Amino acid sequence: RIGYAVRGVLYVAIGAISLQAALGKASSPADQIGAIAAIGHLTNGQILLWVMVIGLAAYSLWGLVRAAFDPFGSSSGGNRLAARAGYLISAISYAFLSVTAYGLIRGTSSQSSTASTIQFVTKIMQMPAGRTIVGLVGIAIVIAGFYQIYAGITENFEQRFKPYALSGDERKTAIEMGKIGTAVRGLVIGIIGFFLILAATSANPSQARGFDGALRYLGQQPYGVYLLGVVAVGLIFLGLYSLMAAAWFRLRR
Repeated sequence: RIGYAVRGVLYVAIGAISLQAALGKASSPADQIGAIAAIGHLTNGQILLWVMVIGLAAYSLWGLVRAAFDPFGSSSGGNRLAARAGYLISAISYAFLSVTAYGLIRGTSSQSSTASTIQFVTKIMQMPAGRTIVGLVGIAIVIAGFYQIYAGITENFEQRFKPYALSGDERKTAIEMGKIGTAVRGLVIGIIGFFLILAATSANPSQARGFDGALRYLGQQPYGVYLLGVVAVGLIFLGLYSLMAAAWFRLRR
């Protein structure tokens, strides 16, 4: 529950900064690392960063639990392997974010996700068959993005909440926020995968994008201000859904 709460705060922060960017009140959208850094600059930032470290580590461990045991019982048949692989990737990602938050406590500077992605892609492309590896990773991430969109449309979010904890309207609101937020995150993930494929096919690592780069790309499209605003609101919805999950999820079958 601590992990869901911190994850919720993280996505609300990403969405809020991105919404400010869409309104011209921030220089650029944020990624997870930028949101953590912004939280660290608040009053009592060091304490908040320690909370982030603990919560992100907790969510990482929860990802491992879901990958091993699928306590929600949400994956079955052909989707089981894909879902559990997704939980494992989530566990690794949030472990990295926990380490990053700890680094900020110690005063270590951090790169944006786009800068880190370009650096990583550059190293991979220097390996034998590096472009092929980057391209395959990009394809896998695009598939993961489409799966997130599919899950947002079709997944049964209702079974996760304690039936007595929320009224019918409150549960419906939480479920709709979860669906929209999951689908929006899937769109962003899919864009990240697309740019990895582009980097591989063009042999140009600088084409790669991280979370912040994907949001910035959306903002640069025709009507990008509105598109980025919609995506930012969707990410805020995902954060609010995660906060509600922290309080009212039924974390067992």
